[in-house]
Amino acid sequence: MKLKNIYKIFPVAGLVLSLGLTSCVDDLNVTPIDPNLSLEFKQDEIFAKLYATMALTGQKGPDGNGDVAGIDEGTSGFYRLIWNMNELPTDEALCAWGDPGIPELNFGRWSSSHDQIKGMYYRLYFDINLANHFLEKVEGIHDEKTVKQRAEARFIRALNYYYLLDFYGNVPFTEKVSPNLPSRIERKELFAYIESELKEIEDDMYDAKQGPYGRADKAANWLLMSRLLLNAEIYTGSPRWEDAASYSKKIIDSPYTIIDNYKYLFMGDNDGSSVNNAKEEIILPIAVHYSMTRSWTTAFFLLASTHMSDMPAWGIDDGWAGNRARASLVSKFFETGIPGNADLTDLSTLGDERAMFFGEGRTQEIDDVNNFEQGFSVAKFSNLRADGEAPNDPKSPDMDVPFLRTAEAYLNYAEASMRSGNSGEALWAVNQIRERAGARTYSVVSLDDILDEKAREFYFEGHRRTDLIRYGYFGGSSAYTYDWKGGSKYGSNFRDIYNLYPIPDSDLNANHNLIQNPGY
Repeated sequence: MKLKNIYKIFPVAGLVLSLGLTSCVDDLNVTPIDPNLSLEFKQDEIFAKLYATMALTGQKGPDGNGDVAGIDEGTSGFYRLIWNMNELPTDEALCAWGDPGIPELNFGRWSSSHDQIKGMYYRLYFDINLANHFLEKVEGIHDEKTVKQRAEARFIRALNYYYLLDFYGNVPFTEKVSPNLPSRIERKELFAYIESELKEIEDDMYDAKQGPYGRADKAANWLLMSRLLLNAEIYTGSPRWEDAASYSKKIIDSPYTIIDNYKYLFMGDNDGSSVNNAKEEIILPIAVHYSMTRSWTTAFFLLASTHMSDMPAWGIDDGWAGNRARASLVSKFFETGIPGNADLTDLSTLGDERAMFFGEGRTQEIDDVNNFEQGFSVAKFSNLRADGEAPNDPKSPDMDVPFLRTAEAYLNYAEASMRSGNSGEALWAVNQIRERAGARTYSVVSLDDILDEKAREFYFEGHRRTDLIRYGYFGGSSAYTYDWKGGSKYGSNFRDIYNLYPIPDSDLNANHNLIQNPGY
């Protein structure tokens, strides 16, 4: 989708100002909104923009008029911010850049004035307010198209509220576009709201795998519910393991499957080709098109930030030499070390196809955080095509981000089953994932095995921080240490206040209804 924004956000979460700017949507075959008709509601354009906010950052791609003020537009993308905040402080990724905010995320040293923490907060509220506007305008319309669109708009709003719940805890809440300051909702209440929303909209969504590619269906609903319920004890104080297992099993029993070839999930034709069947596993992608979604976020970010020129071709020209693997991540694949005769240009040949690391000219251990060649490079993402056809544009990728995929349901099911006393089902689910990877299967499995399996399956996909917090392994004196945690080479724990990000100081100053998270 190629769109331009119709809204800009105020510096107070929950308030939106209409600017009446041009909006165009190529794949919906509609005409642009006339800037002089700013009060006219264009249903299909605004609905498409709800999805486009996951891939685009502003009013002209890839930069030049961003949605969110006060942050570099290239950094302001929905997925890029999620990735930075869920990967950089963990045992998976370490960024070589000294850009503002990156060292603080690398080491767990942020404050309430951190630009990217603010950017994420306002990005999520931009998306929520756009959904609120759409839902207000279609209220009372009951044709089949609008019923589906309304359900998906509520899903996208729930998804954005989920990230607010996970990152910030007690946050502003509104279902209306209003000039009034939004009230504060407690984390437990927001959890209940998201759960209720997902239940209410389920029947109106497309059946699993029956909707248009790139749109949320019932399986997307179930997977978000599975993720929400898996973390219920963190969010509410009360575990919901059996419920999490139940929703995960809905996906396992659905028409979605785990495909045979792991690397196809992260290639330039993962939206489908004569060879690539990744769509069988990808429940909800962040859809990317080389000419219609030009952006410094999503696929471009994943591809460029993880590569440099000495690596095998990855399908675009850019290699920013930024994000690479911490030693702790590589060790999860090679617990007894990497064989001395290993081909360091492709470690995926050593017993686990997911170990897509490039180690030639690299050291596994990192002494200098700012040196990209210290630390193994991640070659997981590629704009090359499984069908052998040339990429469309070396300056802009086609690789869709596999934002929600079926494998997560298997590992959520494994953990929830294990925690509710069903180790047999947990073992079965983990081994399904390991068999796909060509890794040896387990005869018994532990909770820590499942957590490590999540790292092996989902590294660099923007999940890790949430999993570590659920296990008690992120912030706090009893958490585990890993290289460069807390800013020291061998790792040091940081306080458990960092299990929540702070409410941005700018919003605290603007909205008297808010209270800062403890410790900030």
